[in-house]
Amino acid sequence: MTAPRFVPPLLALACGPGLVAIVARTKARMAGRVGPPLAQPYRDLVKLFRKGAVYGATTTWLFRAGPIVGFATAAVAAALVPFGGLAAPLAFPGDLLLLAYVLALGRFFAVLAALDTGSSFEGMGASREASLAVFTEPALVLALVALARLGGTLSLSAMLAGVGPAAWAAAAPALALLVAALLVVFLAENGRLPVDDPTTHLELTMIHEVMVLDHGGPDLALVGWGAAVRLWTFGALLVGLAVPVRTGDPWVDAAAALGGMVALGVLTGLVESSMARLRLRHVPQLLLGAAVLSVLALFLVLR
Repeated sequence: MTAPRFVPPLLALACGPGLVAIVARTKARMAGRVGPPLAQPYRDLVKLFRKGAVYGATTTWLFRAGPIVGFATAAVAAALVPFGGLAAPLAFPGDLLLLAYVLALGRFFAVLAALDTGSSFEGMGASREASLAVFTEPALVLALVALARLGGTLSLSAMLAGVGPAAWAAAAPALALLVAALLVVFLAENGRLPVDDPTTHLELTMIHEVMVLDHGGPDLALVGWGAAVRLWTFGALLVGLAVPVRTGDPWVDAAAALGGMVALGVLTGLVESSMARLRLRHVPQLLLGAAVLSVLALFLVLR
């Protein structure tokens, strides 16, 4: 049975906030609390979309464009990454490079929007975001290059479709290194512990959250929804490697991938419940370690 190609981005748009809710519920359970309902992120989005937006006198069109471009780039990235046995609607040779550039474009406009406010706090967060991107982007690109070399294709849909039990049996060490590297990138790119804490209220320790302090209403809703879509997109890329279920039936493979996404949400909550936030000077070391893992995986597939 052929599955519609638009299903992966629709899943990202619809289920991204649900993945955020799973992480929050896991953290609450680990702390001995009931936690918010799984529908809470959706309720927050509806509430924010119903509010109005307030803009400072110093801001320009860049401040308003930041959330829109951020959400649009997250949606395009979701359309480039397959999900389980469901191919991406924007699959073509070389789409892995477009994925990296689209994600970088979203970060670029988020940084511009933060700097446009003239706030010293948001400027500090923008500086930190740009500094950490120097380490996360090479780790991601090197991991994608290693996957392309292993699968013999430059298309994300084709390379992840080939990562099945046979591929793991033939190149388990390289794939394990890539899973570890992408897990670190997943946590760092989405502002999760131990790199950043999305629930903190201390401006001096925030990275991503401090960049959106002046956003409100629909703009803040687009920021939150875009962040949830990015979380799902990076998770889909990671689960595509770590859950090698390739039965030939796209719906069965997608169901297995959904189970993997739930497990990833629980794992993220467990990591955030058991680890403290790293000091800022130690974060580049962690991200550099992810890049080294990607390089080692590339060396293994080039042998």
